Amino acid sequence: MAAGGAVAMDDSDDKGGLRAALGGLTTRGRSFLAAGVAAAVCAYVLGQGDLLRVGLLLAVLPLVCATVLFRTRYRVAGTRRLSPSRVPAGSEARVHLRMDNISRLPTGLLMLQDRVPYVLGPRPRFVLDRVEAGGRREVSYRVRSDLRGRYPLGPLQLRLSDPFGMCELTRSFSAYDTLVVIPRTEPLPPVRLAGEATGYGEGRQRSLALAGEDDVIPRGYRHGDDLRRVHWRSTARYGELMVRREEQPQRARCTVLLDTRRTAYEGTGPDSAFEWAVSGAASALVHMLERGFAVRLLTDEGSSVPGEGSGGFAGTTQNSADSAGLMMDTLAVVDHSDGGGLSRAYDVLRGGNEGLLVAFFGDLDEEQAAVAARMRQRSGGAVAFVLDSAAWAHGESSATEAVSEQGLRLLRESGWTAVAVPPGTDLARLWQQASRLGPLTQSATAGGASGGTTGFSGGWS
Repeated sequence: MAAGGAVAMDDSDDKGGLRAALGGLTTRGRSFLAAGVAAAVCAYVLGQGDLLRVGLLLAVLPLVCATVLFRTRYRVAGTRRLSPSRVPAGSEARVHLRMDNISRLPTGLLMLQDRVPYVLGPRPRFVLDRVEAGGRREVSYRVRSDLRGRYPLGPLQLRLSDPFGMCELTRSFSAYDTLVVIPRTEPLPPVRLAGEATGYGEGRQRSLALAGEDDVIPRGYRHGDDLRRVHWRSTARYGELMVRREEQPQRARCTVLLDTRRTAYEGTGPDSAFEWAVSGAASALVHMLERGFAVRLLTDEGSSVPGEGSGGFAGTTQNSADSAGLMMDTLAVVDHSDGGGLSRAYDVLRGGNEGLLVAFFGDLDEEQAAVAARMRQRSGGAVAFVLDSAAWAHGESSATEAVSEQGLRLLRESGWTAVAVPPGTDLARLWQQASRLGPLTQSATAGGASGGTTGFSGGWS
């Protein structure tokens, strides 16, 4: 739920003066003014006093309405609230608008209009009846987009009119909100590691839960230590409070690699191969975070979403929901890269043992397939989903079938669990297919604490 800022508006502060008010004359007001001027001229030429009075009445009425509307002193505050502020592509979000009359005078007829991008639907307009002093009006509308992205909502516009419909003045609020349309995700079968199903593994590492040095024997009590960890036998022996050493399991790591090369994908739109890859990466990120992994999102350009954990991994010290939200916001605006290769991503991965690697590749020629194959050397387990963009764009795979098969074969020979992605296939089905291709050897690294590295093996189910 996101709340937009409330902005007070005072009509008496308009800098355009009466000139702006006269510029707000409606067609009716302009017609009355023109008819009055014409009647006054005819009355002067013909010497008709009654016609002159009628003409003056017609001409003065819209001017008086504009002046009164401009001089009306009341203040209106507008508030916008999104529910939710982050929505998957293809789903609807509701925007709640509230208008508060915070002046001592009732308002006239108001027209409320909110600015929304064209992709979210038509511009919403609402007619609000007279709002009493201190009263409020609440309205809402729905927005929906099949394209992910960040879309601004606002600012609100309020149109004021007089009772005769002679003049309309428009005021704009300054506050606006942002609707984030994230990629669609789908639930995936759980990853089961030998020993535990939460992502820690049977041969998991252990790191010290205490601050300070890693002592073999209990150490002295320090301010902030939990009294439940007091080691009474050592306390009696040394004559001072001693706390025992405790171990905690180290989170397994997972890197999700998204190939965004412009040359690797054909076609655009919600059903394109690139959008499937983005949606697949989002599904894998959410799934691995839910399974207890420390996850990092990496692109072919070598950029990753900043995380609080070591090496940029999120989910180690952050709440999983916050970590997922940060990565989803990044995937909401990710676009094609102009880079032609995967070398930058390889440079990041070769810096250390990164645990499990899940990659979503577009078209792989022989050179890029070789680079991707070398990424497997630093990963305990590696799964690749390879898309044939020609098949996705044109429904034909004959032109690139040989190249795709060659890239898949090279990945598999290097130890990858490589799966081809036909057009329109669900990721959950491919996830199960990858589990049947054999167990994966995975390894986790310490997330900042000292200690040896212990590998662990696991399988997909």
